[in-house]
Amino acid sequence: MHWIDIVIFIVYFLAMLGIGFFFFKQNQNSDDYYVGGRDMGSLHIGLSVVATDVGGGFSIGLGGLGFLMGISGSWMLFTGLIGAWLSAVFLIPKVNRLSKKVNLLTFPQLFEFLFSPRVALLAGIISAIGYLGFTSSQLLAGAKLASATFTDLSLTQALIIMGVIAVVYTVAGGLKAVIYTDTVQWIILMAGLVFIGIPLGYFAVGGMEGIREVVRPEFLQLTNVSWSQLVNWGVTIIPIWFVGMTLYQRIYACRDEQTARRAWYTAGLFEYPIMAFMGVLLGLFARVGADQGMFVDLGYGDPADMDAEMGLPLLLRTVLPAGLTGLMLSAYFSAIMSTADSCLMAASGNVVTDILERFLPLKGDEKKILRYSQIATFVIGAIALLIAMSMQNVLELMLLSYAFMVSGLFVPVIGGMYWNRATPAAAFWAMLLGGGTTLLLILTQWQLPYDLDANIAGISISALSFIILSYVTTPPEIPAAVKLSDTTRTL
Repeated sequence: MHWIDIVIFIVYFLAMLGIGFFFFKQNQNSDDYYVGGRDMGSLHIGLSVVATDVGGGFSIGLGGLGFLMGISGSWMLFTGLIGAWLSAVFLIPKVNRLSKKVNLLTFPQLFEFLFSPRVALLAGIISAIGYLGFTSSQLLAGAKLASATFTDLSLTQALIIMGVIAVVYTVAGGLKAVIYTDTVQWIILMAGLVFIGIPLGYFAVGGMEGIREVVRPEFLQLTNVSWSQLVNWGVTIIPIWFVGMTLYQRIYACRDEQTARRAWYTAGLFEYPIMAFMGVLLGLFARVGADQGMFVDLGYGDPADMDAEMGLPLLLRTVLPAGLTGLMLSAYFSAIMSTADSCLMAASGNVVTDILERFLPLKGDEKKILRYSQIATFVIGAIALLIAMSMQNVLELMLLSYAFMVSGLFVPVIGGMYWNRATPAAAFWAMLLGGGTTLLLILTQWQLPYDLDANIAGISISALSFIILSYVTTPPEIPAAVKLSDTTRTL
């Protein structure tokens, strides 16, 4: 790698650390640290939402899908568009109003309001575990990119570097640092893809003629995907927009309901078609390059033997000249860091606000809560790094984390907001049985019919137990802030 690229790379990381330490002195309490003072605008929030959701994991993962199946891999992020717009219509109006009334900081606090402290504690544990895995996937994505680019850097060394940088500036800056760096990082990524990565990759493989010569025709069609794969993506990704701690933090951070809804509509359009097609196209170009023998000198011969997620980093390393390589790598690392920092913040919020505060005398001592939050962020980052070292596939790790959270949390949160009969016992056991079913199927590698994902069984068990127990157990007393209409709880 040329020294110019290394300088660009170092300057980028120093800038991100600088933003984190700038906001270090701005954080006076947990509101500042976790929800950015509750007065942020739609542009910063919208870019932060899409940067967090798509991020580096999906960027590298989409490249892997483009490498394996062509442009049909873009359908995965179509589910992100659906999820974003559905949550803008059905979730944000309720949650934003409630957060202004009772100053919510985390997603599980909503369960305490709707059900009970015991339900909120379980939700906090599930959310923290899910985001721990999700943070690990982002660190692994960054490490794959770095190790493919820097020949003398092993995957383990790259993981340690990624982990240290992501943890340090997140610990220091809190949510405002995360959201403002997300804005910068997403602009860098979009500019890098539009003006550098896609055009240079396209011409390097010989344009459309070169692509048609080597790839199978189905790689250029949107129908090269099975119905079961579409169902798996939909059931895993759409519900995450209703249970994602990172997304609730951004709803709470918005100054009002309209700001939040505009941010979500913007995020959905960035996910599909913009990011969806850019990601898979670069993966497709990498597959063409591999078939043409572009990576043989780097030790990668037969594309069938390659890790599909390494194709995109190898393409960038091969086709980009000095200077542009550093800019493009900074763009991808921007996406990776924007998701890693948000997931760290989410897991930290769950651990401190939803778990530790129930057992330690922290309430009312803002300075102590802030310090515990920073310590928790550091420890969670270290654990995520250890998990990443034991995994190989970024997209698999991300989707497993999603599946665990969705199967435990989706049914209770929808039932709690929209069904008057919902009870704390029903919510508690729906979480436990739904999440537990998915986890058991994953650990035992028990495959469902038609290659359907384990979380489909988890959500089904969660819904069935929630409905049955809601009829045989006592509903909670509805707080004064919740008024009941004929069919829903209107928050």
